[in-house]
Amino acid sequence: MVDVWEVKERVIEDNDAESKKVQAYLSSRNVFMVNLMGSPGAGKTTTLLRIIENLKDSFRIGVMEADVDSKVDAETIAKTGVRTVQLHTGGSCHMDADMTLRGLNYLDAEGLDAVFLENIGNLVCPAEFDVGAAKKVMILSVPEGDDKPLKYPLMFKVSDCLLINKIDTAPVFDFDMDRLHEHVSALNPDMPVFPVSSKTGEGFEVFTDWLKKEILSWRKQNV
Repeated sequence: MVDVWEVKERVIEDNDAESKKVQAYLSSRNVFMVNLMGSPGAGKTTTLLRIIENLKDSFRIGVMEADVDSKVDAETIAKTGVRTVQLHTGGSCHMDADMTLRGLNYLDAEGLDAVFLENIGNLVCPAEFDVGAAKKVMILSVPEGDDKPLKYPLMFKVSDCLLINKIDTAPVFDFDMDRLHEHVSALNPDMPVFPVSSKTGEGFEVFTDWLKKEILSWRKQNV
């Protein structure tokens, strides 16, 4: 008889245990964290710039930029004046909870109100690894197509909010917003969906108003 060791299940279990440590770290400091996920090129960094612009007068913000390599995104975010660190994953296609906790210590989240983690560009692995964030925000850009919920259902199931980015390009692409809502509703019927354009700023006031309420509510309950 051969014993079978379910490696993936054990890895997920270990990560879930680590995510509780992240939650405890954030709770003890009353810091709200957002795990921002999306494909490469979906507009995560430009979305963060818009979020910072709309929220920086209300909250002390920190950003962790996670990439396989380079520091271009962190340099872009740092120009806004918010506390920023670049995290290199050494080839890993996602952030896990242990990496996130180490990143938070490196960032030094003490004194911050909200931290944003820009996860690795990927619609698969980041959905499987809970990093202990208060909210998971997913970005889907118009050029990616309205069929992504059918291809990557877990990402849409675990996310707390969906941004449809680059709506300014809608006339160029065959993107059916009604069809997308139908697909999303079948997977996560209560998830709010915000059409936005990180280029023009369209839709961001509505989204950041929602996010501001979520941050304030979480921090009030955490006290």
